[in-house]
Amino acid sequence: MNEAVRIFENRIIENLKAKGHSELTAAHINLTRNLDEDGTRLTELARRASLTKQSMSELVDQVERTGLIEKRQDPDDGRAKLVCFTDSGFVWLEAFHQSLEVAESEMRDQLGPAMVDLMVEALGKYVECQINKEGDQAD
Repeated sequence: MNEAVRIFENRIIENLKAKGHSELTAAHINLTRNLDEDGTRLTELARRASLTKQSMSELVDQVERTGLIEKRQDPDDGRAKLVCFTDSGFVWLEAFHQSLEVAESEMRDQLGPAMVDLMVEALGKYVECQINKEGDQAD
């Protein structure tokens, strides 16, 4: 399964590069896929990506140097910072979504729509079961 994910993510990155967006690697995309459009705190990004705060901080600094994201004051907590997309970041995000659609379309062409729909449904159920299991453990 890891190999399939790696191949799929590489197709997205190749499509991004074809659109003139070579700023980020797969590791950086792990940050952007967890970043809300209205901004997300670093600690929440790290939690969502299953990374330490220090590792996520390094990724944020690297992506910030590309100009796609920036740190802003959190309006709800003056001590906290939000990681936010810049205007250039939103242009990149649109290209990312288009590249994701191309990669998924290629997968549907290769495996057939029914197979991809089944995989998406099965993986969705797996995620739901894991979330419910984590919720039960927290109680």
